[in-house]
Amino acid sequence: MQLDIINIEGKKTGRTIELPDEIFAASPNNHAIWLAVKQYLAAQRQGTHKVKTRSEVQGSSRKLHKQKGTGGSRKGNIRNPLYKGGGTIFGPKPHKYAIKLNRKVKDLAKIGALSGKASENQIWVLEDACMEMEAPKTKTILGILNNLNSGSRSFLFVMPEYNENVCKSIRNIPNVRGTVLSDINTYDILNAGALVMTEAAAKIFSEEPAPADEPVEA
Repeated sequence: MQLDIINIEGKKTGRTIELPDEIFAASPNNHAIWLAVKQYLAAQRQGTHKVKTRSEVQGSSRKLHKQKGTGGSRKGNIRNPLYKGGGTIFGPKPHKYAIKLNRKVKDLAKIGALSGKASENQIWVLEDACMEMEAPKTKTILGILNNLNSGSRSFLFVMPEYNENVCKSIRNIPNVRGTVLSDINTYDILNAGALVMTEAAAKIFSEEPAPADEPVEA
């Protein structure tokens, strides 16, 4: 798969880059993508929810009245869940929502997400000169994205390594997320309308061998 390299003005530079078809032209595995998104969203949950049981709320442990002879129901102490201020029955307890997912399945999901963006022509490659910023400047990054004419309102900006000036410029723009290539994940790819990669980041795909495309059992 060949993509044109774009300059800061959103115009073709006359140079192209070859991206491996094993990654950008593969058939998406929808189940693997679903699992990867499910794992990512589950990891965002803190799981710190907690309510007090009848043994943890404040209140006397005195029996309210004798067991028999009153004509009423049997009652224990005031911390009974049936009373106001009593404990909660079967309430939530702190626990983790993390889901284990094999590395091959996660790689397969990312390949499917990248292939989907490639089929929609929503992958752009910028020349590395666009990243040479002496100081953070949001206006520069915003101008680059506006010049792409991708028709998308949200972008995922992928860099080969952390660039402080670029990251500080991106964080002030709504619906634009910046990340390094090693931290890219399936959810961010799908959640972005278009994928914008620097030329150096795109070259890494050609240098590294693609993982084997193995079937995933439902």
